[in-house]
This record gives sequence, structure tokens and C-alpha cells, in this order.
Amino acid sequence: MSGVGGATVVGQPSDGSERLGAPAGSAGAAGAAGGEDLRHSGGPWLRAAGGADQLVTHLGPVKGELERAHQGLTAGAGALSAPAELSAVRVSWERRIEQARGECGSLAGKLRAVVQSQVQVNEAVKSGFDGVKTSSGGGAR
Repeated sequence: MSGVGGATVVGQPSDGSERLGAPAGSAGAAGAAGGEDLRHSGGPWLRAAGGADQLVTHLGPVKGELERAHQGLTAGAGALSAPAELSAVRVSWERRIEQARGECGSLAGKLRAVVQSQVQVNEAVKSGFDGVKTSSGGGAR
């Protein structure tokens, strides 16, 4: 089975996917669409986690950019009451940006945890089947 680091266990597909179920064409796979094994991979989860990390990174400088943009607005506003309103809006956006960064960071960790969980479950299932004897009495499958 594939691990998070991409290591493949002997007897498992080398394309990074996990192979579950009976061999294609066997009676156990007859119900599967096209008679193929169920496959899953940590790749999509890890790519999604990387995307969430990128959002955290891209949102990082936004607060500073917003601050610089507001400095120019308040300097040219003079005696208008708009600077107070703009300041309130800016604080609101800064809070939202930080919340989005926090949520993206949390999501990235959770997506990576899914991959770890998949690996652990697959190993537990594989271990459970390792002790099953074949009908020919020839040992573990």
C-alpha cells in the first residue's frame, strides 16, 4: 500500500493508488463497475492540502496591502467623516482575511490527516486478511 511519502508496499500498485477488493475478473469483483478493483490515492488529498497552504501564503501580504491602500485614502480625505467609516471597514476585512487564513491552514492539516487515516485503515484491513487461509489450505493469501 502507498504511504504518504509515496513508498509502495510490495504487491501493491506503483501508481500511488491503493488497491482494494478482489482481483479484476474474479467472482468477488463481478459487482464492481467494469470488474475493476476500488482504488484510491492520497494524491488528490495532498494536492488539496497544498492548495489550502497556498491560500494561506497568498493571503499573508493582503493585510499590509490593505493598510497601505487605506493610508493613501485617509490622507486625501481631509475633514470628511469617511476615514472613520473606512477604518471600520478595513478592520472588518482584516478580521475576515485572518479568519480565512486560519480556516485554510486548518483545512490543510485535516486533508493531510485523511491520507494518514487511509493508510492506517488500509494497513489494518490488510493485516486482517493476512491471517486468512485459502480454501486450498496453502497458507495466508
